[in-house]
Amino acid sequence: MAREIRPEELPDNVFDLIGNQWLLAAASDGEKSNAMTASWGALGVMWGKPSAFLVVRPQRYTRTFLDRADTFSLGIMPEDKREIMNHMGTVSGRDEDKIAACGLTERIVDGAPVFSESRMTLICRKQFAGPMEESSFCDRSVVEKWYPQKDFHRLYIGRIERVIIND
Repeated sequence: MAREIRPEELPDNVFDLIGNQWLLAAASDGEKSNAMTASWGALGVMWGKPSAFLVVRPQRYTRTFLDRADTFSLGIMPEDKREIMNHMGTVSGRDEDKIAACGLTERIVDGAPVFSESRMTLICRKQFAGPMEESSFCDRSVVEKWYPQKDFHRLYIGRIERVIIND
């Protein structure tokens, strides 16, 4: 049974949520959806509203959907779905319908894909999308370590509009 909570009522430690449990970032272009595993990002307050910060490399197929969509979702799967999260992070949606291949049950909520298998989903309205540029890095070691191919992330900031909990 699904219920909604306010973003301020999130039951999880955000560092564990993003860095260890991972997020399933998903967007739809109105006809098709795509999703990818994300283990980098942030949750906080931006422009006075609860917000999610998502970074996506240029080669990721999901980025095409994020750029077209007004909304996106961040799903958190239970630990027994770790294999799905691994698949969603290593296989490209250009090569297969990952959502179908993983047996995920999708519905669209406020324009964003939501998966019944997620234990929690954040629905976000895109507020900002822009490049992370090499010239903006103050710590050059970050560029050397994380961007040897100069494939800098695109930053998306979404206002968290809904948090759906699947009990």
